[in-house]
Amino acid sequence: MTTAAFTLTTDAAARICPKAPGDAQSYADQITGYILWGVLALFVVGIIVGIGAVVAGRVFAMPHSSKAGVVAIVVVFLAAVAYMVLPGMIAAITGSGCV
Repeated sequence: MTTAAFTLTTDAAARICPKAPGDAQSYADQITGYILWGVLALFVVGIIVGIGAVVAGRVFAMPHSSKAGVVAIVVVFLAAVAYMVLPGMIAAITGSGCV
């Protein structure tokens, strides 16, 4: 294969990018937004439940509940960090999505 033909083939391959048909992309973006806001709401619920477990454990002298509440809060914070870091990592690995 000549250099010119290889360059032409490489350029053509770089221009092939999958796209959603018709208006499907707007619906996909809307569903993705709902999922992202739902996950954020679950983070808030997890923090509230963890704080409630710690408070209930202290008030009712249940140390296991307090420990579980602290673990829940730590897990929610670790999940929140992963929520912010992992999409960037996946985007860096997969690139623009063009084949």
